Amino acid sequence: MKNNLLSEKLTYTGDSQTPTHLHLCSYSNRDRKESTGNTFASITPILDPKRINWLQVHGLKDTETIREICNHFEIDFLVLQDILNSDHPTKVEEHDKYTVLILKLFTFDKEEDELDKQQLCLIHGNNFVLTFLERDTTFFDDVTNAINKNILKICDKQSDYLLSVLLNSVMANYISVVSNIDDELEDLEEHLLTINNKYDIGARIQSLRRQYMQIKKSVLPLKEQYVKLLRSENDLMHKVNRPFFMDVNDHLQFVLQTLDICRETLSSLVDLYISNNDLRMNDVMKRLTVVSTIFIPLTFLVGVWGMNFKFMPELNWQYGYLMAWITMLIIGGCVYWFLKKKKWN
Repeated sequence: MKNNLLSEKLTYTGDSQTPTHLHLCSYSNRDRKESTGNTFASITPILDPKRINWLQVHGLKDTETIREICNHFEIDFLVLQDILNSDHPTKVEEHDKYTVLILKLFTFDKEEDELDKQQLCLIHGNNFVLTFLERDTTFFDDVTNAINKNILKICDKQSDYLLSVLLNSVMANYISVVSNIDDELEDLEEHLLTINNKYDIGARIQSLRRQYMQIKKSVLPLKEQYVKLLRSENDLMHKVNRPFFMDVNDHLQFVLQTLDICRETLSSLVDLYISNNDLRMNDVMKRLTVVSTIFIPLTFLVGVWGMNFKFMPELNWQYGYLMAWITMLIIGGCVYWFLKKKKWN
């Protein structure tokens, strides 16, 4: 890994092949304007410092366009590098003129039966909010619709309110993912409580554990990082909008609590799975013991009649073979009845 402080070259570290394209929504309490394009110059005509400007950037392949955007909004070079680093840890970072949040968004890949994540970088300034996403997504479409329809008078409020709305959408994503994991763990617990179930649970437990670890790695740092926003004293955070950030924090606490429950459930499921396997093995051994017990007296009889003595009355008796079978069946039946009565089979 190269020292990023010794190079001005920008490199996107992710694997997304989404071409870089931009969507700008500029609004105030009077009107709203939208513009889309592949270059920053194509959308700048509607940029207005007197409005709230929400710029969505999808696809990070074109690093020069990302650089141009950051230069316009006076974003530090190190933050620019963090935007392009798809594996950057979750963080909240305050600067003099803006606040940076690096988060993860999750979608469920049904084919791979795994969580698919992409990095989301939010940069909040006095009159702008920038969102950088690695791939195309409809994740924030409901926020765009809310602005177009001025739902709850969103256009009358400051840029930090828009940030709180976007963060609420992220928390909704986390709640959906952890709730789904929690529900599946409960279903697995029901299966495991049935000793004779035929459901292959081991692989599913491992899959859910990987999903749990993914979202835990992304959400747990927010437990300490998000406090920076709640305690922020800079001019970007207005007191009137602080309750909305507290609401986001409530959702975050719910996610963290659910993650703790998932951790406990996963731990108990692993123990239960191991115990279940032991019980299943004991059940198999018990059945094998029953079969062996039934054949022990029969083996004895066959051993007796298989001895090569010249004078053995049964050998010359006309019904000796028939009586041997009858004797073995009776003894086998009696042993089986005894074991059945004792509930050993």
